[in-house]
Amino acid sequence: MKLFSAQIYQARRQGLMKEVGQGCILLLGNGESPMNYTDNVYRFRQDSSFLYFLGLDLPQLAALIDIESGKTILFGDDPSLDMIVWTGPQTSLQDLAVQTGIEEVKSWKELSNEIWLRKEKGQKIHHLPPYRGENKILLQALLGISLDQLAAEASLPLIQSVVKLRSVKGQEEIAELEEAVSITSAMHLQAMQMARVGLTEAEIAAAVRHTALKFGSDLSFPIICSIHGEILHNHHYHHTLEPGRLLLVDAGGESGMHYAGDMTRTFPVDGKFSVQQKEVYQIVLDAENAAIDKLAPGVLYQEVHLEAARVITNGLKQLGLMKGDTEEAVQAGAHALFFPHGLGHMMGLDVHDMEDLGEDHVGYDESVSRSTLFGTRSLRLGRALQTHFVLTVEPGIYFIPALMDRWQAEGKAEAFINYDKLASYRSFGGIRIEEDYLITESGSRLLGSPLPKSVEEVEAVRAASLA
Repeated sequence: MKLFSAQIYQARRQGLMKEVGQGCILLLGNGESPMNYTDNVYRFRQDSSFLYFLGLDLPQLAALIDIESGKTILFGDDPSLDMIVWTGPQTSLQDLAVQTGIEEVKSWKELSNEIWLRKEKGQKIHHLPPYRGENKILLQALLGISLDQLAAEASLPLIQSVVKLRSVKGQEEIAELEEAVSITSAMHLQAMQMARVGLTEAEIAAAVRHTALKFGSDLSFPIICSIHGEILHNHHYHHTLEPGRLLLVDAGGESGMHYAGDMTRTFPVDGKFSVQQKEVYQIVLDAENAAIDKLAPGVLYQEVHLEAARVITNGLKQLGLMKGDTEEAVQAGAHALFFPHGLGHMMGLDVHDMEDLGEDHVGYDESVSRSTLFGTRSLRLGRALQTHFVLTVEPGIYFIPALMDRWQAEGKAEAFINYDKLASYRSFGGIRIEEDYLITESGSRLLGSPLPKSVEEVEAVRAASLA
């Protein structure tokens, strides 16, 4: 198990205690989750906030951070001899506690009594909103809160404190993110070099995951690999790659400490973009570059999103697909027919960082509220950027037949959309380009190994692979 220094975890917990101010903080790790019977489990993934403050990547652990005493108690059990037969030797929890600066270790069965004693003393026990069924049941038993009230009863001061601390990445985290994004870049290069007419999406997706596994990594989220890029979260891989189609691959790997990468590339199956594909691709690339140019501390990411929308609108106007005043079209949300999602999201230990704590807590604050417009309301991050935020920039253009038909039937945005021009794009699919950026003191920096993305660079990689 790879760990940062004990001082880093101690400083994080000290920062958390200072932010929350009073009471006791209960942090639950995740347990094993059976696929179909007890001993056949899904790949274990520790809770990210537990990883951030405790570092321990093992199942069935919990921690109490007592703000009054400043002491952390770890609850868990060392594996029995029967378990060691199956798992091999394990470092003791006491030794791991020393490595992460934890003051005391108690057995798992003592957790309930410890909670009861603190409740008897009237001590406030802060908990985060649970997202796994097992932890919901555990919290109900420990705190006496009904299952349907656990999220509502979660501690807002704790949520806000965790978001504040985890949003700003330390140098040790940035190094992990660089590793994760470089693995991700290699995964995408494999797809770009391998794809060819006659292969299936499943074969490409398998090779992408294989690349992650070669680095001792795994996926930060399920792979999207589809010639139907207009389906935004398409996790089906049953199509065969055909001439004239675009393949969209959205995938990410994790570092050894579970920091995430997240990138997207879209490229022609048979090596060269058609004229129509090249025109749309260049608009998406122009939107991404315009957004990147605006990244800096203090800039509202909502405004960066809208700038990308303006570039997309202007580009589609040049193709005759949109019309009218650009600013009016964007304010009306007309661009969302083609760009129906947000420009990006925070990234860290989670690919959509901390969204288990509530998307608005992470992406919005008192300075900016979420839009109610279709498309823009899907923007996960709208607030002002800060130094050492890490985020994705991922504009796209999609031709979604069901959405085009609905809007046209309703006469929606007729002042801005040339519906009669859409017929020749009906089977186009979609294009997305995505990269990961660190906000620096003066602007931003691309994370990870650069990956070809211009029309010329993409076609060069494809030509070499098909030669």
